[in-house]
This record gives sequence, structure tokens and C-alpha cells, in this order.
Amino acid sequence: MFKFLTLLKRFIPPYKKYVFLSLLFNVLATIFGLFSFLAVIPVLQILFGIQNETYKYVDWTWSSSRSELVVALKNNVFYNIQHIIQNSGANIALLYLGLFLITATFFKVGCSYLSSHFIIPIRTGVYRDLRSMLYNKIISLPLSFFSDERKGDIMARITGDVGEVEASIMGSLDMVFKNPIVILVNLIVMFTMSWKLTLFVILLLPFSGYLIGRIGKSLKGTSKIGQEQNGELLSQIEETLGGLRIVKAFNAEKQMSFRFEKINEKLRRTFNSINRRQSLAHPVSEFMGTIVIAILLWFGGSLILGKESHMNAAEFIYFLVIFYSIINPSKDLTRAAYSIQKGLASLERVDKILKSENHIKDPLTPVPLVKFETRIEFQNLGFKYKTDWVLRNINLTVPKGSTVALVGQSGSGKSTLVDLLPRFYDAVEGEVLIDGVNVKDYRVHDVRSKMGNVNQEAILFNDTFLNNIAFGVEHATLEQVIEAAKIANAHDFISATEHGYETNIGDRGNKLSGGQRQRVSIARAILKNPPILILDEATSALDTESEKLVQEALENLMKNRTTLVVAHRLSTIKKADLICVLHEGQIAERGTHDDLIEKDGYYKKLCDMQSF
Repeated sequence: MFKFLTLLKRFIPPYKKYVFLSLLFNVLATIFGLFSFLAVIPVLQILFGIQNETYKYVDWTWSSSRSELVVALKNNVFYNIQHIIQNSGANIALLYLGLFLITATFFKVGCSYLSSHFIIPIRTGVYRDLRSMLYNKIISLPLSFFSDERKGDIMARITGDVGEVEASIMGSLDMVFKNPIVILVNLIVMFTMSWKLTLFVILLLPFSGYLIGRIGKSLKGTSKIGQEQNGELLSQIEETLGGLRIVKAFNAEKQMSFRFEKINEKLRRTFNSINRRQSLAHPVSEFMGTIVIAILLWFGGSLILGKESHMNAAEFIYFLVIFYSIINPSKDLTRAAYSIQKGLASLERVDKILKSENHIKDPLTPVPLVKFETRIEFQNLGFKYKTDWVLRNINLTVPKGSTVALVGQSGSGKSTLVDLLPRFYDAVEGEVLIDGVNVKDYRVHDVRSKMGNVNQEAILFNDTFLNNIAFGVEHATLEQVIEAAKIANAHDFISATEHGYETNIGDRGNKLSGGQRQRVSIARAILKNPPILILDEATSALDTESEKLVQEALENLMKNRTTLVVAHRLSTIKKADLICVLHEGQIAERGTHDDLIEKDGYYKKLCDMQSF
């Protein structure tokens, strides 16, 4: 319950108005419900002759004591009913009581509807807020977080787990806000009627509550396992869709199907356990409620028959009616407790993302980076992802306007080195400097705003050419987008499509060839017009004809910019001002293309292998 209250404290404050209105109408609905039941006593006592006492009107004021006020109101109600029976007959009295019952019930159900009406904005609002918080947190976290997490599991949290929180916890708000009020108000009335019987009831209830609580506690752990397995299932689906070409090429359909069925069956068994335990809530609570009523009938009946209670038989029936009216709210509260336990398990998985710390932080007093002026420096740089060093003792200066190429075998640390410049990761040792200032002393936004990236895999979005090229550039005009596309050799094939720049390019640009995707990516970088450019194997996945067009676009992009190029195809970096050869995380050689050929070292071997 403490965790549930903490959840409300986190998400409910923006909806205080709706909470107040819902609680208000719940109180009114409960009061009108008690009035509707109140018609039972006079019907039994006067209409059917159980009570033959003659009543006289009693004067009263609101300043009277509570006991005097209750006695006076009760007396005057019976006085008026008795007066109607004597003057108009029992049928008219019965009609009036029926109208009173209808009116009280109308106000009861009306207030009950309004209480639920004001809960809905809270449910939908918290659901929306939770989705937004989770999405914004995901896009703010550093890349290192996602190297340890499966994409499918993250998707499961932002869809399945958030949905479970909405269905289980937010779906229980109506019961949580309504039922305690119903129970509390009815218990107060029961105490007023007979404190002995009510105390007896309260002493019995904890036993059933304890049994139900034990079942609910075990449900939370099982629910958490179920959501984790759901994440595994989504990861399997995501991997299958991403690698479907390979699955078919290797005739591995049966193998993938077996893996999926194994996870799917495990998930089925887990949710069998969850649903069986959840289904146990209603019968257990109903059975325990019946036991309490049976004991109450025996105990209360004994007090009345033994003349040890000031209540008469009709009032005892009304007492039972009130008590019975809190049984269903108690059952609903029990079901809500089950649902909340189930939802809290999902919330823990969501909180793993929401409470993850972002180590890539802005400094408290950032240095302004208005314009890139002189140079980029890597000084005594060292980096490791977990235990093994990826880069060691890197010292490199990139003057403004120059092109520096990084080459070497796969795993030598080329891509990692350029990832440290925009602070996708932070150096473990040494410094990365822009204009003599550590990048950690600038705002992350300022550093990245000075850079443009073109990667080996052109990362595009399921949107139009226009929006993909203008991505990240505010207020870009169509003319500016077209100019960027022309420089990137992309304008012709874009114009040839059915809707031109308004044509949707499909999921990840799957309607385009590799060369076309890359040129759209280059056009995006051209439109951003950054002073620093990072090219990470931008042509390595292309055929010769596409490479020629892309290389020409890249040369247009690189004009008058400071460029860091990661390359496997050495033919593309012959004109670089400086080539650095990385080997096992260190710079083994550096120089121009001709200098390195003369040295006859690592670079010469790489050139010879590619020439062969």
C-alpha cells in the first residue's frame, strides 16, 4: 500500500481537482445510499405493525448533542410516517416511501456516475504522462544504456508494462477512491447503531484480510516474471523481423519457431499462475464475508433475543443491510489490491528506465560554445566499455578545416574514438577538447549542434523525404531542402517519385536503395550545415556506382569543414590531410597517404590487401 500511495504522490498532483470532485461525489453517493436503505425501518416497524408506539413531535436544533439530535430526528421521521398512515392510509404511506426510495436512489446513482466521470481524466492523463515520461527518458539516456538492454524488452516496457500499470493500478482508482469512503461512512453509521456489534465485525475482518493479502503478495512476484518473459517474447519477434532474410536463407524457420514456442509456452504457464491467483480473490473474499455474516447473525441475534441490545429486530435488519452493503466494496477493494500488486510489478520494470541515471550530464556552469574556432584535440585518451580497454594513449590534433581519416582492422576502436567527440560516451582517461576546452565543460546540446553525422547504415524514419532531410533543423524551407538534396545528388531520384519531396520512404527507408538512403542522409547533414563532420564508413556498404555518387556528395559536404572519417575503403581517403592507423586501440601510424605507403607498415599492408 505504501508503494501505491507513493505512486499516487508521483502522478496524481496535476489532477487534484478531479480527485477532489471524485471524492466529493463518492461521499454524496454513500450518504444517499444510506438514505435509500433507511426506508426499510419504518416500513417494517409501522406499516406491518411491528412497532405500535405512538410518537410525538420533538423540537430540536443543530446545537443539540449528537445523541439528542439522532433521537430527535429518528422520532420525528416516525412521527411523520405515523401521521401519514393515520390521515391518508397505509397505501399512501407506502407510495411516499417508494418515491423517497426512488429519489434517494436517483441521487445515489447520479453521484456515483459523477465520481466515476471525474476518475476518467485521471486514468487517461496518468497513462499519457507515463508514456511521455518513459519515451522522453529513453531518448535522453546515453547509448551505453542500450548496449546492456534488449530492444524488445524496452518495447515491452513502454507498451505492455505501461498498459498493465494503466489497467491494473489506474483501473483500480475508482474502487480505491470510492470503496474506502463507502466502508468508512457505513461503519460510522453502524457504530452509531451498535458499537458492540460493529467492534465485533471489525475484529473478525482482519483474519480474512490476512489470508487475501498473502495471496496478493505472491501475485506481485509472479507478475514481474510474466512481464520479463513478455519482454523476451517481443525481443524474439523483433529479432525475427529484423533477420527474416537470414532465417529464410538458412532454412532456419523450424529453429526460430522452436525458440519462439519455448518462450511462448513459458509465458502461458506464468500467466496461468497469475490469472488463477487473481481469480481466487473473489471466492475467498465472498466465502470469508459469508462466514462473518453468519457469525454476526448469531451474535447479534443472541444480543437482541437476550434483551442485551437497545436495537429492535427491524433496526438489526437495517444494521445487516448496511453491513451487507460494505461487503461488495470490500470485495472490490480486494480485487483492486490484487490488481495493484500486479501493476506494481510492471511499474518496477518501468522505473528501471525512469530511474536510470544519465552519466552524460551538462556542467553546472557550462562554457558557451558559440562558434568552432581552431581545433579538436584528443589528449592521453583512454576508454573501455566494461573491463577491456578499447582505446589507450590516444593523442591527436585535428585543425579546423582539415580532414583526418581513421583506418584499421575491425575492433581497433575507430568508431569508438569518433563517438567520444559528440559525447555519445565519455572518456575514461584523458580529455577530448574543442578549441582547448574539454567537451564535458560545454552543454551537450551545444557540442552536438556543431556536428553532422553520416553513418554506415543510413538511419532514416518512416516519413517523407522532406521531413527526413529537414530532421533536427527547425524552420527549414522547401527551397533549402531542395538545395541540400541537389548538393547530395539526391534531387533527381526524389523528384522522380510520385509525390516528390512529400513521398513517404517507408520503414527505415526500405523503399529506397542503399545509395539513395545514404544520399538522403548526406542531404540531411548538408542542410544542418555543421562546422564539424563525422563520416563513419559512409560508403562501405555500397556498390561501385552508388559509391561514386555518394563519394561525390560527400566531397561536396566536406568542403570547408573539419572532417573525421572512419573508412574501410582506403581509396576514399587518399586526399585526407592526415591518416591515422589504429591497431589494438592505439595509433600505430600516422601521416598522409604517400607518407604511409613509403613507411611500408600497417597501412601499406591494408592497401595491398584491398588492391589484391
